[in-house]
Amino acid sequence: MYVKNMTYKDFNDEERNEDFYFNLTKAEITEMELSTEGGLGATIERITKAKDTPAIIKIFKELILKSYGVKSPDGKRFIKSPELSEEFAQTNAYSDLFVALASDSKEAAAFVNGIMPADVKESVGQVAVIE
Repeated sequence: MYVKNMTYKDFNDEERNEDFYFNLTKAEITEMELSTEGGLGATIERITKAKDTPAIIKIFKELILKSYGVKSPDGKRFIKSPELSEEFAQTNAYSDLFVALASDSKEAAAFVNGIMPADVKESVGQVAVIE
């Protein structure tokens, strides 16, 4: 699980500081890997090397919104829904995170590595920083 503490301004011009949670399960990663021609990891590597900015942006948006969720109070569940993702996407916190990932390769690699379960990172390797 990737926890990102962010300070941002809301639409009342009030400064807020919150923790945001992002996680992909093994099942979600497997689905993304198998539903992407050539596999998601290979696709990310290919478009990054080709510097295909529109494709990179599309993948970052998908990863952010697919991985965003809220932990249940008892910690048993990580709740995700299209509605929760849409609510998050309508905040300046999302905007700030998106811009950070799109403009900083180290931040992007930390995010992608952070949303994957530890045992998945061990089997597929960590996402490298590509300058």
